[in-house]
Amino acid sequence: MGKNVTQKILETHLVEGKLEQGKEIAIRIDQTLTQDATGTMAYLQFEAMGVPNVKTELSVSYIDHNTIQVGFENADDHRYLQSIAAKYGIYLSRAGNGICHQVHLERFGKPTKTLLGSDSHTPTAGGLGMIAIGAGGLDVAVAMAGEPFYLTCPKVIKINLKGKLNPWVSAKDVVLTVLEIFTTKGNVGCVFEYGGEGVTTLSVPERATITNMGAECGVTTSVFPSDEITRQFLAAQGRETDWVELKADPDAEYDKVVDINLSELVPLAAVPHSPGNIKTVTELAGTAVNQVCIGSCTNSSYKDLMIVSKILKGKKVHPSVSFVISPGSKQVIENLARDGALADLYSAGARITEPVCGFCIGNSQSPQTDAVSIRTSNRNFFGRSGTKTANLYLTSPQTAAAAVITGKFTDPRDLEMEYPFVEMPQKFYTDDSMIIAPSKTPGQVEVYRGPNIAELPSNLPMPSEISGIVTIKVGDKITTDHIIPAGARMKYRSNVPKYSEFVFEIVDESFSKRATKIRDAGQYNIIVAGLSYGQGSSREHAALCPMFLGVKAVIAKSFERIHSANLINFGIIPLTFKTETDYDQIDSGDKLQIVNLRQAVSNNESLTVKNVTKQTEFQLNYHLSERQRDIILAGGMLTYIKNK
Repeated sequence: MGKNVTQKILETHLVEGKLEQGKEIAIRIDQTLTQDATGTMAYLQFEAMGVPNVKTELSVSYIDHNTIQVGFENADDHRYLQSIAAKYGIYLSRAGNGICHQVHLERFGKPTKTLLGSDSHTPTAGGLGMIAIGAGGLDVAVAMAGEPFYLTCPKVIKINLKGKLNPWVSAKDVVLTVLEIFTTKGNVGCVFEYGGEGVTTLSVPERATITNMGAECGVTTSVFPSDEITRQFLAAQGRETDWVELKADPDAEYDKVVDINLSELVPLAAVPHSPGNIKTVTELAGTAVNQVCIGSCTNSSYKDLMIVSKILKGKKVHPSVSFVISPGSKQVIENLARDGALADLYSAGARITEPVCGFCIGNSQSPQTDAVSIRTSNRNFFGRSGTKTANLYLTSPQTAAAAVITGKFTDPRDLEMEYPFVEMPQKFYTDDSMIIAPSKTPGQVEVYRGPNIAELPSNLPMPSEISGIVTIKVGDKITTDHIIPAGARMKYRSNVPKYSEFVFEIVDESFSKRATKIRDAGQYNIIVAGLSYGQGSSREHAALCPMFLGVKAVIAKSFERIHSANLINFGIIPLTFKTETDYDQIDSGDKLQIVNLRQAVSNNESLTVKNVTKQTEFQLNYHLSERQRDIILAGGMLTYIKNK
């Protein structure tokens, strides 16, 4: 039997286990990436391991999230990151060089390699033929220390692309179609592998848009083959020697095959407040638009912004629209400038930011009250923009540009103009001067620590039983943004005691105070949740801060992969209801006892929970490998590693 692309990469990187679906395997990690919102904590954890230097082929630290210097915190953390990179053998991409996923695609990604990143959109590099996986910062720190990465051997779903995209229909519409088919839940433990003749019609940036938003489906990663299109992109980047052909065997088998005819797709939009709520742009036509934001790691490539510039050339931003563009990288800006497109964008009335995450994570460009904001980013969660009452819609750059001109939702096919096809350059202008190589004398580097860097919190081993209070009960599709806010609050990322004050702020502002009171009284906090708990960002603070507040267990109907792994890494046990209707029998404030916990987990036995308040009992499941059970019992990954 032939092999698919996913199997070929995993097989050549397999360290432990067998490629049997549902079984835990360990793979060697070739490359890692971090960004400043997650990287500060990842490097604090790396330091705690006492490893003298990184053991990967390549590790890159990007500064792209919190580049706005309001207060000293971000600037101090950036200096910490620069000193850490110099000392431990890590490349540093400075603030202003670009968004990690765009820059990694341009300058570092290599077909057939593995990449682990402390950002949930790390699968962007799957557009180059990499197995690129998002994870918590602690998992990345462990990989930098030379340890393998553990994951469940995935199912592989082939998305068979046929035909060719029509004018005004884009790669964003492809992945929104994928989200319409698969939704944002129920895809844990799967890989989306793209194939079919339609693949050859898509450029690498278009493929990267598709793999980027596969994260919203909850899959482990998404991957394209590495073919002649890949070679041409790497050659244009001056990196043709990094190219390796990689394709599925003709008789490769898949767990499922889903056909998508590119020729039949139409412009789509994700409507509030989930990337999985899909409508056609035609259905939304005429809706007034207050803000348009083009950019983010999903749609900020040279090709994306060249198309936008051509649509807007000679036109002006509608008076009712606030219009901002965040290019993906310094390279994108420089190439737009050299080709005249930057002048066209400025002339149209665009506001151009530095190449950062910016509006996508809500730390700038928050829209007006009750705004309709069209964005080309990947998430439209409630409150993510920084304005709770705003309604965010996710679209392609083409649809976004149409709204810039008309001031309302407009199917771009209805614009009275010829579609501006853009060819990929045969050669990009490249300049890596904002990427700093590690120090050649690391022993002389002193690590800088600003006053916002607090001591790394520790955790105690799992107790024999948990007696605690249901401090909060939440519903389905709770994201990491609900648990720990992004935006301006991220400046406290290296100060867990301070950041913990904002846990569940968007849901219940009193949570942190209640949890602290319960913790200080010697009891544990328990979170109860519905389906797909922990969607969204890989932000491990969504587990680390609850751990600091004394949360010892989360009981949910189901979990998303990265967040479940983060909970385990910080000694919080993720538990699921054996009978989902038991969820309805628990209320916030109930006292629960999980008896014989340590013994049961040690022996992989089922758990019984007593609801002391209601005098009832119910059963819980957990899905932990032997290694994960040992991590939970130790109180988290760092203690587990030290014990080893």
